[in-house]
Amino acid sequence: MTEAIEQFFATLPARAPQLLRSSLTGTLRIDLTDDGRTEHWVLRIRPGALDIDRGLAEADAIWYSSVDLFDRLVTGRSQAIAALFRNESTFSGRVTLFLAFRLFFPPAPGTRDPREVAREKVRRAR
Repeated sequence: MTEAIEQFFATLPARAPQLLRSSLTGTLRIDLTDDGRTEHWVLRIRPGALDIDRGLAEADAIWYSSVDLFDRLVTGRSQAIAALFRNESTFSGRVTLFLAFRLFFPPAPGTRDPREVAREKVRRAR
C-alpha cells in the first residue's frame, strides 16, 4: 500500500461532512490488489459521515482495483469513471455508492473549475 493511499483513507472521515450531503447510506468495500495480495477497505457511508474499517466484510457494493490504479486516483492522475470504462477496475452493487465516493478523489493537477474560468473571461471582457 502506498503512502498516498494510506493518507487518502485517513482523511476521509474529516472530509465526509463536506462531500456526503445526500441521504445516501450503505457500505462500500474497496478491494485493492498488489502482487496477488488483496487489502479490503470497508466504508460505511451515511449522510455527512463515513466510517472506515479494514477486512473482509459484507457490502452493498464492491470496487475492485489495483494498488497502482488507486494510487493514480488518489493523486489525481487518473479518473474513477474513466478507469471503469477502460476496464482497469470493476464494480458491482449499488452504483450510487461509487458515484458518491468518487467525490473524494482530487481533480487532475492543473484542473480548474469551469465556472471560475468563465468568471475570469467575463472580468477580462469588462
